[in-house]
Amino acid sequence: MASAEGFVEADNAEAIITRIEHKSRKIETLLKQYKPVEALKTALEGTYAIIGDERCKSAHWLVVHRAIMAIKDVDGMLSSLDPEYYDILMKYLYRGLATGDRPTCDQCLRIHEKLTEKAGLGCILRFLTDTPGVINYGGGRC
Repeated sequence: MASAEGFVEADNAEAIITRIEHKSRKIETLLKQYKPVEALKTALEGTYAIIGDERCKSAHWLVVHRAIMAIKDVDGMLSSLDPEYYDILMKYLYRGLATGDRPTCDQCLRIHEKLTEKAGLGCILRFLTDTPGVINYGGGRC
């Protein structure tokens, strides 16, 4: 899957993209069943394996973005989300803020506020000090 340094080997990128496409279909099914929290959990699972290859990061961002945008009840989502997902979610919230897309930024800020209340400032600090990163930050602004 990923090499010792955490970067996706070129041979494995296509396999990861295929898994992301499968995950995307699963998330769409969950969203049609009105299960946005389960869709978000599914989207965040396996993120650690998507380090290094920009195609994989971009494809995975689209999947996570779809799940983030479907969340209506942020408090309910956070009470259902396991704490192990907090740091990963925070990384993707910053990715969303970097897009500069108004609806995405608005949603990410809503979730960011509640996530910071629940997870504390350490969640932000861990994001800021994470050098390998699992996402690619665009040049947009909110």
